[in-house]
Amino acid sequence: MTSDVRITFLGGLGEIGRNCAVIETDTEMLILDCGQMFGDETLPGVNSVLPDFAYILERSDKLVGCIATHSHEDHIGGLPYLLADLGAQLPIYGSPFTIGMIRNKLAEDGLVSQASFQEVADGESKSIGGFEVEFLPVTHSTPSGLISAISTPQGIVLHSSDFKLDHTPIDGRRTDLARIGAISNKPGIRLLLADSTNADSPGISESEMSVGKAIDELFDTHTEKRLIFSAFSSHIHRVQQIANAAVRTGRVIIPLGRSMKRNLQLARDVGILDIPDRHIDDIERIDDYPDEKVCVVATGSQGEPRAALSLMAKGESKFLEIDSRDVIVFSSHPIPGNEAAVARLRNNFARRGATVVHSAHMHIHTTGHGKEMELKTLHAVASPEWFVPVHGEYAHLVAHAALGRSMGLSDDRVVLCEDGDQITITGDGITRARVTDGAKVFIDGSVGHLTQDVIDDRLLLGQHGFLAIDAIIDWDRRELIGPPRLISRGWLDSGSATDILHEGAKVAEDAIVAALADPDIDFDDIERVTRRAIGRWVNARTRRRPVLAPMLRSISG
Repeated sequence: MTSDVRITFLGGLGEIGRNCAVIETDTEMLILDCGQMFGDETLPGVNSVLPDFAYILERSDKLVGCIATHSHEDHIGGLPYLLADLGAQLPIYGSPFTIGMIRNKLAEDGLVSQASFQEVADGESKSIGGFEVEFLPVTHSTPSGLISAISTPQGIVLHSSDFKLDHTPIDGRRTDLARIGAISNKPGIRLLLADSTNADSPGISESEMSVGKAIDELFDTHTEKRLIFSAFSSHIHRVQQIANAAVRTGRVIIPLGRSMKRNLQLARDVGILDIPDRHIDDIERIDDYPDEKVCVVATGSQGEPRAALSLMAKGESKFLEIDSRDVIVFSSHPIPGNEAAVARLRNNFARRGATVVHSAHMHIHTTGHGKEMELKTLHAVASPEWFVPVHGEYAHLVAHAALGRSMGLSDDRVVLCEDGDQITITGDGITRARVTDGAKVFIDGSVGHLTQDVIDDRLLLGQHGFLAIDAIIDWDRRELIGPPRLISRGWLDSGSATDILHEGAKVAEDAIVAALADPDIDFDDIERVTRRAIGRWVNARTRRRPVLAPMLRSISG
């Protein structure tokens, strides 16, 4: 009897980031990517947002490996956290550049020994447990991405990874549609899992090569100034175009930011970034060059507070003092949710007299995700029996589901899933079930895992402040010792606080005294009664919701 195959989506469906899924039979399980998201203003103090790995950890005896499709954090950033909990060595499969990125990431946490690194080449097939996986090249905004054609007992599952069609890529490495077509012809593609990020964007994405014209124009226009480009440190193709223009105009490339320096070195080591030695130097020697010979490539294009670009904008960089001699180029679009942080960054540079250039001014960025016509091409070539849209916000998944139906798939052959859903592939077709709650795991670097309740409390504290009710009770005599005290932080300004706090203290006193008159009440109930009374008073008095913390102490007479 042919074994059923189950695919469980732990992250990346319905939101951008923390992509993670597992494909399994009764005896073996393979991870497809293991990513993270980052905190924003809605998640105060949160460094990382992870999938809930409980499903994997509970079945770790079945685990045969992890496919890392490419090097972006939303696909590999969760690996250190998973490996720290796993307690066993995990084989990780990926291209040499992706494996190098993962190795560097794990080295920071002393976890290199927890992984077995398996480099794969374009077109290579690997047996991963009972799964036979063929790795095909795919174009994206970081080098050496891989499509995975996974042979399972229920046919081929084709996982597109982050996907676009670029007919003139910087490295000449195109998405292998021909091989996808051959697989579709024989033995056929049972299920397609495909990137949905730009499914609601009409047309075709522009080639990365098109950005090079704008980069050349910047070098040719600002011949007397320092050029400072911000870009993702994994966007090696963008850096290559910047380097090409720098070499052409006699400038030196100076990487700034730990990840930028490390990733450029890795890319040169594996042969996918070509910068002559004489045209690259360390930031500590920037003063050895006149302005017109300098081109800095820096991290921090998304407004990250401690990244190199933010430090420059705030005047806190150890190496650069920004002024009117500088041209700051934002060679990326703000990630959704980062718009305000990026706008502040640009404003800070403008205040320092720098010339600021971004995508609203000229064509200095293009997406790494295929738009509607590219996705239609993928569907036409793959001709899958079944389709599940992945990678994107929920509106993107809905748009991609509609696109799949427009390409001839019947409604029942397109399965729309969310985090926590599991599909089961059998000889009769595909069914969907809810197997986990799709929970996020929040990581605060200083205290570890956080619950949603803690996040909610932090948001309340930030928006409404804090109010403590301090009271001492003689429990033996059932008496309040002295009046309660209200302590406020971030709720009222000092000018209006005294009278209102006295008023609130009287409300707390009346509630406690009334509660103590009940011979059957216990101490925990008195705290609850006090919290409710103060909560009603606070809402009626100020229409705000500070975090309430009764601090009732009991003594014996």
